[in-house]
Amino acid sequence: MGIRSFLSKPFASYIMKQQKAWSASPGESQEKVFNNLIATGRNTRFGKDHGLDEVTAYDEFKQAIPIRDYEKLKPYIQRIISGEQNVLWKGAPLYLAKTSGTTSGTKYIPVTKDSVSNHIKSARDALLSYIHETGNAEFIDGKLIFLSGSPVLDKKNNINTGRLSGIVNHHVPAYLRTNQMPTYATNCIDDWEEKVERIIDETLAENMTLISGIPPWVQMYFDRIVERTGKKIGDVFPGFSLFVHGGVNFEPYKVKLFETIGKKVDAIETYPASEGFIAFQDSQVEEGMLLLLDSGIFFEFIPAETYFDENPKRLSITEVETGVHYAVILNSNAGLWGYSLGDTVQFVSTNPYRLLVTGRIKHFISAFGEHVIVQEVEKAMKATMEKFPETELVEFTVAPKVNPDVGLPCHEWLVEFGKRPTDLKAFQKELDLHLQNLNSYYCDLIQGKILKELEIVSLHIDAFRKYMKTQGKLGGQNKVPRLSNDRKIADALKDYMGG
Repeated sequence: MGIRSFLSKPFASYIMKQQKAWSASPGESQEKVFNNLIATGRNTRFGKDHGLDEVTAYDEFKQAIPIRDYEKLKPYIQRIISGEQNVLWKGAPLYLAKTSGTTSGTKYIPVTKDSVSNHIKSARDALLSYIHETGNAEFIDGKLIFLSGSPVLDKKNNINTGRLSGIVNHHVPAYLRTNQMPTYATNCIDDWEEKVERIIDETLAENMTLISGIPPWVQMYFDRIVERTGKKIGDVFPGFSLFVHGGVNFEPYKVKLFETIGKKVDAIETYPASEGFIAFQDSQVEEGMLLLLDSGIFFEFIPAETYFDENPKRLSITEVETGVHYAVILNSNAGLWGYSLGDTVQFVSTNPYRLLVTGRIKHFISAFGEHVIVQEVEKAMKATMEKFPETELVEFTVAPKVNPDVGLPCHEWLVEFGKRPTDLKAFQKELDLHLQNLNSYYCDLIQGKILKELEIVSLHIDAFRKYMKTQGKLGGQNKVPRLSNDRKIADALKDYMGG
């Protein structure tokens, strides 16, 4: 046992005592966070605009602070970018985390001096929780790889700006720097295919013990290693014992990924977002991820079925129940107030509070982390049809094709044409290019060869009508969802394939 793994066990025990204390008192933990947020927030421009100086309790807070998405918060973000101080939080943020928005294009999420520890300590505590539960600490002595975005940061009015994973890379603890992979120079490579090859060059001969990243990107790294060596990952890296993942639903990737590894390894699921680190899997035997109630975020939850009501009911942590889908609302020391994250979760335990991520509050596709929304696919289809004016469209829906029999995964568009385009392949290519232009994440996945270009499946006339009839949803206000993050509709529509 090396010095790192030896020292990690008493440190893990110390941190877990703290974790047990705050998780056992969820109401008190969140009340403390709430009071700290109000004390600072009332002195900001946002706080003065919303009367936070008069807020002393949660009921008053709900009256003062409306629910808002990024688009409604954007005027305050623009003031921060222009150089104004004390807008959403005291001073200026340390960073702006750049992320692809759904309706707002590129989003810039503040990461403040107070909130940066939420991202760093939460990732650390996920590993310490695992060590404390399992006793396995030897992985810390080997090489650890975090497949992430480039750590190169830009500036917006003297505020460092970049992808969250790149920002976090600058805060990896010094004691892990010496065994962190890949090298900084390799991590700065923008071209993903080149970057993967360089990472393989650097890691093949190393004792890789922990591998972390978004599942489809990790799968690509694994596939390239198998191509080079002809061996399973577990044979290439016999010391590999822990896989840390987050960002997308793991289930579609689980079978193939572990098949590629070729041996049993433990896994930790995390729930990070640019807006904050929400939860992590704290147990290898219990279901769900532990909600982080003492990490600078005051959580609210709206029952998903009431989210679009004029005055949806907002609940604090002690009011939620298991088995209900909730939309997640954040109030944080990053300066987010009544912020709708867009995710839905379901609690599987309230002692302690553990949850599962169940999807997005609106229809979407994010099987690979692309966050494609209805507006984007409809805009892409409209622009493509303008290029092919002979085409008549009846209906379409889109679903992910995660595990194709041959080749890379893709988006599958099931389309009923009134009149088909004269060149369906050209139409398909044009459609894909428009979607890439509308969604930067999707573009990255195509260019990084994680996904191949979309496929169109042409359905026969009346396909959607017949399908809706079988579902008892023919006529009225019923609509076919444009997007699904699963294949329930897509697979049913395959019965109607034709010219």
